[in-house]
Amino acid sequence: MIRVIIDRLIAETLEEHYENTAKETLQVAIKAPGFISGESLRDLHNPRHRIVLCKWRSELDWQNWAVSIERKQMMDKLGVMLEKAETITILDAP
Repeated sequence: MIRVIIDRLIAETLEEHYENTAKETLQVAIKAPGFISGESLRDLHNPRHRIVLCKWRSELDWQNWAVSIERKQMMDKLGVMLEKAETITILDAP
């Protein structure tokens, strides 16, 4: 099992639109093979800063989702709401 951290900074005034689209993205990701769980967290000191934590069965499952048409379609919607490109970190337990 791996964990993926996605770090995003939402452009000003787009927080509500982002939240709706992020929820929609999670609903799509749930159907992806290998998806285990996911959650979105808001920075207490910067309400435009979001961290998405998700668990995947394997790195291959994550990679398949990362390049999928479904994720691309969701990122086409989310990407325009971000102040800068998201960063992704892939982790596993030693």
